[in-house]
Amino acid sequence: MPRPTAAQFLYGSAAVVASTIAMLLLSQTRSGAGVAVIATAALVLGLLVALAAAAPRRRGRHAARPGSAGGGRPEAVTVTEVTPLVAPEGAGEDTAAAARVPEPRAVAAEQPVHH
Repeated sequence: MPRPTAAQFLYGSAAVVASTIAMLLLSQTRSGAGVAVIATAALVLGLLVALAAAAPRRRGRHAARPGSAGGGRPEAVTVTEVTPLVAPEGAGEDTAAAARVPEPRAVAAEQPVHH
């Protein structure tokens, strides 16, 4: 079984002390049974806090996915128009000469692109 870290001791102890004082002041109990219930609840809360301090952190919503470069949105999206390189059958040479592929142009993305 792994040993608790200093942070776990610190967070757990602080949770026990703070929650015990808060519950005793709020409940204003004077009986021994009430104090025992509050002390038990505070110990359980301190244990949960210490365990939460040891849990590995999850990635946030905006963290980069493994294998992605940076994880951010693209600044611009490249859009290209496609025209046929070969003229349709029966078309004259004028149509074949007019068929060309335009150069790509950058267009600012108005909405994020989701993959």
